[in-house]
Amino acid sequence: MTRPSLIADLRSDTVTRPTPAMREAMATAEVGDDVYGEDPNVNALQHELAHLTGFEAGLFMPSGSMTNQVAIALHTRRGEEVVCAEGSHIYEWELGMMAAFSGVVPRFVPAPLGVPSPEDVRLAIRRSVHQSPTGLISLENTHNKAGGTVIPLEVIRQIRAVAEAEGLPLHLDGARVFNAAVKLGVDVREITRHFDTVSICLSKGLGAPVGSVLLGSAQAMKQAHRYRKMLGGGMRQAGILAAAARVAVREGPARLQGDHLRTRRLARALVEAGYDVDLAAVQTNIIYARLPEAERRAAAWAEAGVLASALGHDSVRFVLHHQVDDEALDRAIAVLTA
Repeated sequence: MTRPSLIADLRSDTVTRPTPAMREAMATAEVGDDVYGEDPNVNALQHELAHLTGFEAGLFMPSGSMTNQVAIALHTRRGEEVVCAEGSHIYEWELGMMAAFSGVVPRFVPAPLGVPSPEDVRLAIRRSVHQSPTGLISLENTHNKAGGTVIPLEVIRQIRAVAEAEGLPLHLDGARVFNAAVKLGVDVREITRHFDTVSICLSKGLGAPVGSVLLGSAQAMKQAHRYRKMLGGGMRQAGILAAAARVAVREGPARLQGDHLRTRRLARALVEAGYDVDLAAVQTNIIYARLPEAERRAAAWAEAGVLASALGHDSVRFVLHHQVDDEALDRAIAVLTA
């Protein structure tokens, strides 16, 4: 039996293929050795993204996990705690690296719909000689595990005030921060300006094939370069990748609103078909649905040409991206609701 052709890959927004413009940029990219700071496309990407987000400098790395973990290393000392929202990517999906690399541990705060309360953040800070001291506060916007949810600007401002009052650095895992900015209807700098460092993934919502950028002060990025080297993140002639990422930074944000609208349409169709979906959590391009026999159901959808991520026996994640257009979504909905 021949398997039908792919209708839609909804496992993640990391599955997109480079656009023709990205491939052209990669094919013609001028390159140099980035470990020596000599790759012109990498340098241009770092400068462009720093300018967009209001920072002095940026550093291109292979992944968002690496940019997050380098940021944690920059801000903390061994034996300290990182205050973060429950379900944070830096803990859930970065394989214990905050402990393995930086020697620090998480201190979780409740985060309904991915939004921690400033007061809970303040109460989580430790100063006692009998406890591990707090070294860093980290937020995630959008919050992946909560469903791609967005932290309101006023909450960010209040948590920034807590960080300043306590003398603590504030980091943003902004893997999908451009999605957050589109949802809030603001320039991305209105979010990023409240943080000491920001990690932005270019291969998620923006659609680049590879890479993330860590942003911060020039001095912090100088030290980050050393940590990147320790983690094996020196990519040499990385301008081929950075050239595609520069296209993604210029063209990707304008496509995100369409992704969000299609996500809401899919979520409503799933609810109408009897899926358990919290529509309040469907704010950007991610949907979590609860249903029995999730793995079996996902395997059946795959046979029909629709890919989704089964997360255990009763949960499925769907993620929209710019290479799922309206026609593909209509066909995917037909498969998922049959």
